[in-house]
Amino acid sequence: MKKKGTPPTVSEVARAANVGTTTVSRVINGGERVSPKTLAHVQRVIDAMGYRPNQAARVLKGHRTKTIGLVIPSIADPFFSSCAEAAQAVAQANDSLLIVTASHNDPHSELENLNILISHRVDGLIVAPANSQSEGLRELLKSLSLPVIAVDRPVADALVPSVVSDNFKGARFGTQHLIEHGYKRIVCLTGESTLFTIHERMRGYRAAMESAGRAATLNTSVKDYRSAEYAIQSMLSGPNPPDALFTLKNSTTIYAFEVLQKLNVSIPKTIALLGFDDFELASTVRPSISVIQQPVEEIGRVAAELLFEQLLGIRSVTTQSKVKRARLVTLETRLIQRNSCGCSPSN
Repeated sequence: MKKKGTPPTVSEVARAANVGTTTVSRVINGGERVSPKTLAHVQRVIDAMGYRPNQAARVLKGHRTKTIGLVIPSIADPFFSSCAEAAQAVAQANDSLLIVTASHNDPHSELENLNILISHRVDGLIVAPANSQSEGLRELLKSLSLPVIAVDRPVADALVPSVVSDNFKGARFGTQHLIEHGYKRIVCLTGESTLFTIHERMRGYRAAMESAGRAATLNTSVKDYRSAEYAIQSMLSGPNPPDALFTLKNSTTIYAFEVLQKLNVSIPKTIALLGFDDFELASTVRPSISVIQQPVEEIGRVAAELLFEQLLGIRSVTTQSKVKRARLVTLETRLIQRNSCGCSPSN
């Protein structure tokens, strides 16, 4: 006798629908080789009986788990939370659940998170590498048979497709914009200089300054508000204070803005400010902050679409195709002109 509250089985659905269990299984798995009339009928019975496939049993039979793992540095960072939102929308459209974990840019924590996700049999992975040059990450990803996409930062020599912004071009263009405003002592202010994204932005800054015949000045000491305050105060009290700051991360931009406000330094009259990465309050503070804006949602969306593109064709992937050169998708940034660089929002 069937216990009260026990979920219905495939056999019970088949009896109720007056079809075979094979037909029910085909309906559950997408309806291939089932007539539209029978498909609709069986689906109505499934819905009415409240049948749900046993996912654990399906996994043991080699079916997908319908889960995707995402490893990002921080869930609190607006950039990565927006990427996650966009990736989740793609996952939902493909009847999958996105599982998000945070590495805090710690390579050891990153590997732990990845191994946990792998042990839970996720169908694929999206990862923002804590260190693009990490040998441990590279070797782990090379050993996997499931699809992996790198987001925001590539994985060196791992043949893993990547979706990134054109950090170099964006930083070079932003620096050129400050130069065209007539600023001569433009200081690049940042932290986390070993990150791929920051390294590329510093390279773009240097290229623009050298092209203009200006001396490049980088300060990579900023980790928090206190270090930003010390760096800016030291520069302002020095013999050749800057007339513009180019900050390479949204948190650094916020710290710099708050320090300048605290010190009653006029922006942009005394010091101009241009940040890399837009953020929610950049357009509402006074003066509003000019930024190089990344296509954040597009980065997350494209990464997830590439993952499912690989996932849906994974059973036909050959050894030869696995060793093809990694696909690099580079998305354009754009300058958002506001007040802090000397522009007006209407420009």
